[in-house]
This record gives sequence, structure tokens and C-alpha cells, in this order.
Amino acid sequence: MEKHIKDVKRIFRSVFVILYLCVAAACGSSPSPTPEGSITQFDAIASQLFFDDFSYENVQDLTENGWIVRSGQGWPGVTGAFFRAENVSFVDYPNPLGNRLLRMTSSTDGTSEHTYQTQICHQRKYLDGTYAARVRFSDEPVSGPDGDQIVQTFYTITPYDEPLNPDYSEMDFEYLPNGGWGGPATTVHFTTWETVRIEPWLANNASNSFQESLSGWHTLVAQVTGSTVRYFVDGKLTAQHGGEFYPDAPMSINFNLWFIEGGLNSARDIREYQEDIDWVFHEAGVSLMPNEVNAKLAELRSALVGFRDNVSPGAIALESPCDL
Repeated sequence: MEKHIKDVKRIFRSVFVILYLCVAAACGSSPSPTPEGSITQFDAIASQLFFDDFSYENVQDLTENGWIVRSGQGWPGVTGAFFRAENVSFVDYPNPLGNRLLRMTSSTDGTSEHTYQTQICHQRKYLDGTYAARVRFSDEPVSGPDGDQIVQTFYTITPYDEPLNPDYSEMDFEYLPNGGWGGPATTVHFTTWETVRIEPWLANNASNSFQESLSGWHTLVAQVTGSTVRYFVDGKLTAQHGGEFYPDAPMSINFNLWFIEGGLNSARDIREYQEDIDWVFHEAGVSLMPNEVNAKLAELRSALVGFRDNVSPGAIALESPCDL
């Protein structure tokens, strides 16, 4: 019965998207150009596009474009650890010339009270379509001794309202250079969630992984169309999930950098780990191959578009917590 309800909801959502795009096209409306530039082929409201090149000077500029920078304690990570807004910074990167990156820096001295994690979240309004990001993973800390079980991510998620909520949705790219969760070191996971219960832990998901170093820059793409989620790394299909695991509720777009509970090494020297983000992209209702994403990114940058968001929040904007 539950599966039948979810299938009806998916059909209804698809019909709604088609009607919305048809009405928008008939109205002939388009968003205003961004201060960074305009790009004709992306101005039609029928193409719901989100793009951020992270060309900011400070965190306040970031939050003005709908991002939340997490602070305080909570899941996931080491019990008693803190998420800190000051862990987010922006650095110059000369490819292309004048480009900037968002940098997440998480640190620990092996104790929970001195463990500081990082997370950013965009609004909860994303569902079917293509997601992509260019990120830099790392196998070692930038300072201090190695060996902590650190999780480096790009993911989408709904709030955790209640245990085993059938409307829960989540899609993860997770890189674990030092292993974790009982698995080997240097592992990347691709996971699509039907639902979860945090306490006591019970997961209902589909997951694939492989053991290979991903230290360095990579383009991550997820296609979420046709009742199937496909994960790509640098143009290579790495996982494919469908059926009950296909997302059925609007999600936020997130990145975080956190330590696995019980996975800190015993050293008491401070060590810092970093994950850099060059850009993030989403186009609603469209299935794009990685080479097509790269082509659109080249056009956006050629037109000097640093930020664009005309993805509809729906009839009612959903609450967008940044706590998971």
C-alpha cells in the first residue's frame, strides 16, 4: 500500500512539473540578469537552473544567496563536537583566472570538545533533475597527524522529522580516505536512501562503493530522472539506484566535512582537514550527461555568471533546516 502511495505521488509530481513549465513558457517570463552577467539560453523560466561559482568575499555574501552555514552541535559526527561558521572561507584559485573557491576546514585534537566540523546547506526545493559539483577531496590533513576517520561529501537531503518517515529522501557522495563504518580505508560511497532511524540506528538504503584514492579535483554528477538515480565521477557511471529508493520529497543541496563517531585517532596534536568546492549546479527536470554539464558550466563562466537561482520553491516555501 505504501509503495502504491509513493508511485501516485511521483506521477502527480511529474504532471505538476510539466504543467508548471508549460504555463511559464506561455507567460514568456524570465528572471532578471545577475550582476555578474547574463546568459540568454539560461534566462527562460522553463529552464529552472541553480548555479553558484562561490566567488564570494565572505560568509555574509554566501548567506545572502540562500546558503545556511551550520553552527552548534548535532548529527552527524562525533558526539559533543561543534559545527562552526568560521570553518568556511574563500580562497583564490587561478583556473580560470580570477576564480575563487569555498573551503571547508574541520579540525580535531582527538577529543570531542575540541572537534570542529563544517556544513553548508542550500534551500530545500530540489528534486528531479541533474545535480553536479566540482570538489577537491584529500587523503591527508593539511597539518597534524593523519588517521582520523573523516567524511568528505556532496549530498542532498530532507529534514529528519521522525524515524522511518516514508517521505525521507537523501542522496550521497561520501569520500572516506581513512575508512570508517567497518570498511576499508580510501573508500567512496554512493548511497540513495528510502528512510532511516537514527536512534537506534536502522538504515533503508541502496549503496555502492569502491576502494580508490580520489585525492584531488573531481566532477560529481547525479542524474535524478525516470525513477532512477545515477551517480558519475569524472564522467564515469559509478552507481545506479531506483525503485523505492528514488527521492520523493524536495531536498536541500549540502556539503559537509565531519568526523565519524569512534573514529578519531589517539594523538592529541591538532590536525586540520579540508575540502574545496569550485562550483555547484542543478537543472530541474532535465537529465544531463557529465559532458553536457561541463558544456553548460563553460557557457555560464564565459558569460561571467557567478550565481543564478531560478528554481521554483513551489507554492509554499519549505522550511530549510541545516542540521543533518
